[in-house]
Amino acid sequence: MGNNKFRLASNAVTTNVTEQVASFASGLKYEDLPREVVERAKMIILLTIGAAVSAKGLPASDNACNMGKNMGGGELNATLWSDGSKISMAGAAFANGMLSDLMDWEDCSWTGHPSSGVVPAAWAVGEGLRRGGKDVITAVVAGYEIYQRAAMVVQPPAYWGARGWGLTSWQIWGSVAAAAKLYNLDAEKMNQAMGFGATCCSIPGRLHHITLSDAYHNEFGFRAMDGVMAAMITDLGICNFMDVLDDPYSHHAHMTVEPRPEWYTRDLGKWWLIMETLIKHWPTNMWIELPMDAFAAVVTENDIKAEQVESIVIDPPPKNRMYYDPDGYSSLVHAQYSVPFMYAAYLLNHEPGRDWYERSRLNNPELLALAARVRPGVLEPLDLSKAFRDFQKGEFDGISVTVHTKDGRSFTKEQALPLGHPGNMLTREDAFEQFRTQMIPAYAGKKVEQAFEALMSLEDCEDINELSKFLY
Repeated sequence: MGNNKFRLASNAVTTNVTEQVASFASGLKYEDLPREVVERAKMIILLTIGAAVSAKGLPASDNACNMGKNMGGGELNATLWSDGSKISMAGAAFANGMLSDLMDWEDCSWTGHPSSGVVPAAWAVGEGLRRGGKDVITAVVAGYEIYQRAAMVVQPPAYWGARGWGLTSWQIWGSVAAAAKLYNLDAEKMNQAMGFGATCCSIPGRLHHITLSDAYHNEFGFRAMDGVMAAMITDLGICNFMDVLDDPYSHHAHMTVEPRPEWYTRDLGKWWLIMETLIKHWPTNMWIELPMDAFAAVVTENDIKAEQVESIVIDPPPKNRMYYDPDGYSSLVHAQYSVPFMYAAYLLNHEPGRDWYERSRLNNPELLALAARVRPGVLEPLDLSKAFRDFQKGEFDGISVTVHTKDGRSFTKEQALPLGHPGNMLTREDAFEQFRTQMIPAYAGKKVEQAFEALMSLEDCEDINELSKFLY
């Protein structure tokens, strides 16, 4: 075998981690998956598509669609979510990847947003190659398992702070694995495809956090597209390019000073890390999910109206998530990372969705006046790097929200876990209501019910092209 000869000829490569991971992904069968893993994968696919469609009508959504239509050549055999156009697999993966993150309504793992790479890549290739629902589910699970482990290998040490935090860098591993799985690549070709994972792994910069630019959403589109292209070119045939995870100078050597390569294969096929994913209930940053749950509960339980609010206190406040500017918010990301914005948007319109992020809403005087009433409490702000490490250990920091009204009353809500957390997972009924809300820009009524049933019965579909009518 060429890969073995290469390994024996190289003094640098002394392990066979890539071979193990590639063999797992290429050999994984639908029948290997526990029932609860299949259910979780279907829910993730459903709500990733819903998150993408929910952005329909926003200028950035139009940009994503236009970019997708202009990217790549070849057969137009994949569906552009929220638009319905048939475009190339690469173009669909890019556009749908960007759309999946645009509303910040997709899921969140221990290390980022695997769904915005894995699901668009899997769906584009699944449509293009006319794969069935079981194939797509299996590819999504394979993508999640490899993504999460590769990400855990390179998590930066606590003393690095935000340095090395590359959630749109390690995103590539899930996209490559999912796309390659649907190309039916054998273990050796899967190994080669993963070589492109390091090739396409971007520098873990923080420019999107520094600038709060909506360019951040594009990064997910690039990773989804790169995964499809990696699988496509490997299927055409390349030589060598093996054992990237065994290369001591690969991605783990550059993203952290304390790599943990044992994570590449840790309990692979036994501990399904897709089950550790938090499915977001609100279109906002992960660390605002729990504050939103608590706030929505205290407002609805006590029938509090926007005009009654004197002040809102959150304790502990999430660090770097209390953005407020009296002149307004400069971008979707700026708003999505702001507790004050989210609370004000909810008070003005309880049902989440695209309307929260209309351009005019970002500097609406009424919204800004409400946002100005949100205050941090007395506790030390929640450090997000620590919060992610706690999440990886199965822990979560609780929160308290107090609303003071103008007539002197106070209402407090304490909450330990957000809805959608692995320990407080959405039910099928919850998932339907969320999907219904997400799909409002596209359609409503009976068609939503039909789309929900079709996607949650994905394993029964022989060719996922049959479901394209439900994607816009």
